[in-house]
Amino acid sequence: MSEKIVVDGENTVFGRMASVVAKELLKGNFVNVINSEKVLISGKKDDYIKRINAKIKMGKGASLKGPKYIREEDRILKRMIRGMLPRDRTRGVEAFKRLKCYKGIGELTAEELKETRKIECNIPHKYFTVEKLVRGLR
Repeated sequence: MSEKIVVDGENTVFGRMASVVAKELLKGNFVNVINSEKVLISGKKDDYIKRINAKIKMGKGASLKGPKYIREEDRILKRMIRGMLPRDRTRGVEAFKRLKCYKGIGELTAEELKETRKIECNIPHKYFTVEKLVRGLR
């Protein structure tokens, strides 16, 4: 029996939140992540942006094949959580279909928002939000 879980991403470290979300997806639950632009990524923002811009630069020019890199907060978060699922197996593909990420609160009802889960974790010394990451990519 699957249940619908709403996870609030505000001021949560990405890796810890994503591992909890991936486990819930693999159990068969539907997971909605709200406030995906406020998720914290630990480390230096400049190093992370340089790495992503190098990937983006590889796809420039005459190549239409890629690599293409997403520049929207909710889609970046969904792509990162996908990396924690076994995509080469059917259960991983089905689990990924049960995941939805939203900027802000999205299209959820007031009853669903009352039952949001907040994942408690320590805030690292050096961090930046997904929103700042996206601004640095543009």
